[in-house]
Amino acid sequence: TGEVHLEIVIDRLKTEFNVEVQTEQPKVPYRETITLSTEAQGRYKRQTGGHGQYGDVWLRVRPLPRGKGFIFVNKIKGGAIPSRYIPSVEKGVKEALTKGILASYPMVDLEVTLFDGTYHPVDSSDLAFHIAGSMGLKKALGQAKPILLEPIVELEVEVPDEFLGDANGDLSSRRGKILEVEPSQERQTIRATVPLAELHNYSTSLRSITQGRGAFAKKFSHYERLPDETAQRIIAQTKKSN
Repeated sequence: TGEVHLEIVIDRLKTEFNVEVQTEQPKVPYRETITLSTEAQGRYKRQTGGHGQYGDVWLRVRPLPRGKGFIFVNKIKGGAIPSRYIPSVEKGVKEALTKGILASYPMVDLEVTLFDGTYHPVDSSDLAFHIAGSMGLKKALGQAKPILLEPIVELEVEVPDEFLGDANGDLSSRRGKILEVEPSQERQTIRATVPLAELHNYSTSLRSITQGRGAFAKKFSHYERLPDETAQRIIAQTKKSN
């Protein structure tokens, strides 16, 4: 398994090559999303001699079902914002989505609609509308009750009959949900979903539980909301590291 191979490589680096090795747990790719629909204005205005900078947008955000990603909708009518500036607003919005406001994880599963705004015939520019789009989105996100999402992995674990109880117990201790257990010739196949964050050292644990006779395969399943207590801990850790 990957963990065993890694342990062997680290040991060889230390013993055969006298290399000092520092290891860290892999980072979990958390995501952020919103739970409320809301509207906000992003207005950027600067005057520094000569031409100034002016961009003004109104954005509406709403949550989407898991896995839907990001959708940008342009509903500007009557030339409130010239069409040449719309792509800049979208770029500003996308830029703001790369870092959520809770713990700086990318934002997913939301729709952003540009529905109103104003421009200045001289001072407006692509840059001004880019900044206005980013400002408006950040303001909207703060009002839309953001939450943290965690990646969930689908596991298929095969163990001898006598280790089924311990294997199930280990998965449950990792916030796992058992989907089904299928018997087959003195062995049992467990199908479960488990948060990726809880799978650190799972290979080593399964080997220990089954005396080296267990095996598993995993694949990404979906994202779901983190329990509030866990989310608060991750947010606090992120702020501390920054």
